[in-house]
This record gives sequence, structure tokens and C-alpha cells, in this order.
Amino acid sequence: MIPISSGVRVWIASGHCDMRKNMQGLALLVQEGLGRDPFKGDVFVFRGRSGRLIKALWHDGIGLSLYAKRLERGRFISYGLCQLS
Repeated sequence: MIPISSGVRVWIASGHCDMRKNMQGLALLVQEGLGRDPFKGDVFVFRGRSGRLIKALWHDGIGLSLYAKRLERGRFISYGLCQLS
């Protein structure tokens, strides 16, 4: 279980991104693409082209974490850029 507080914002990137990117590459996408600071505690979620893989970037106040989830069946649906409260 990831201990995320209730006040954390979750940002879902629209479309797909290159899933070969590591923490630094995704943090750069957050800074340049969204104009947000990836070290402020928000969660940023990225989807791969096939829709079977997502990566979530999160800074917990101590360090940056990268979480990945790959589906064996089905796929994650792509939505436009949005902020979930």
C-alpha cells in the first residue's frame, strides 16, 4: 500500500508516452509538458502506447518513486489530461 494523503493531486497525462523513460525522463516531461514541479508531492501517471503499461511518478517528501503496472489482459483507457481530487 502506498501511503498517499487525501490532499494529493493525481495528474493523468493525455495520450501515450515513451515507456522507456526513467524517473528523470518522466520528471522532465512533468516540468516541460505540464509546467508542474514533480517534487511537490503530486502523482503523475503516464500510459504506454499499447495501453497495457502505466507508470506513476511520485515524490513523498523524502525521494522520488516510480511505480509501474502492466496488465496481462485488457488495457488502460486513455483520457485527456485531467486532475483528479
